[in-house]
Amino acid sequence: MEKSAVLDRIRAEGLIPVVRLAASQYATEAADALREGGSSLIEITMTVPGALEVIRELSQRYGSEILVGAGTVLDAETGRAAILAGAQFLVSPAIDLDLIQLARHSNVVVVPGAMTPTEILTAWNAGADMVKVFPAAQLGGAGYVKALRGPLPHIPLVPTGGVNLQNAASFIQAGAAALGAGGELVDKKLVRERKFHVIRQNTQAFLKTIRDARRGE
Repeated sequence: MEKSAVLDRIRAEGLIPVVRLAASQYATEAADALREGGSSLIEITMTVPGALEVIRELSQRYGSEILVGAGTVLDAETGRAAILAGAQFLVSPAIDLDLIQLARHSNVVVVPGAMTPTEILTAWNAGADMVKVFPAAQLGGAGYVKALRGPLPHIPLVPTGGVNLQNAASFIQAGAAALGAGGELVDKKLVRERKFHVIRQNTQAFLKTIRDARRGE
């Protein structure tokens, strides 16, 4: 899929579910539950055992129905492997300039992580498509995102870390372009207990919360 279409879907849906689990089988099953809950975006972190195979399998299984991204990408070499496996977007907890350049040259969406205004602007000027504000809750939550939007209104921010159903609306109302939700959505305990129906329900609830917040409800 074209890079612009990937960006459009991220902006429209507003939720990037982050799958960070201890086994590739769990990751695949969680991805299925997210899809059934209405998400068409799934981030598989590189900390998942066999992450590249999971990305390849999901990309082949769902095609353009599900856009699979790679998370916790720390360098260009890993980013290149993820792209070859089928990743449509790359997410990092930090700024790696070589990774950003790789994504730009490969015409793949890249979302590096940053904390401070200086880091956010550095990532944007280097070619980031969106900037992940991480760890969002620990940095001050929605209030911090709102403060950043004052001097940096042109940079699409994706708060990640501590984003849950209770604060999702406030992040959107503060000006977040999208939200990254990890353990608060793909809960490891729920996966171990095979309560995938709860993950489906929570996905639906997240998406509804984002839609309602954007409408001002």
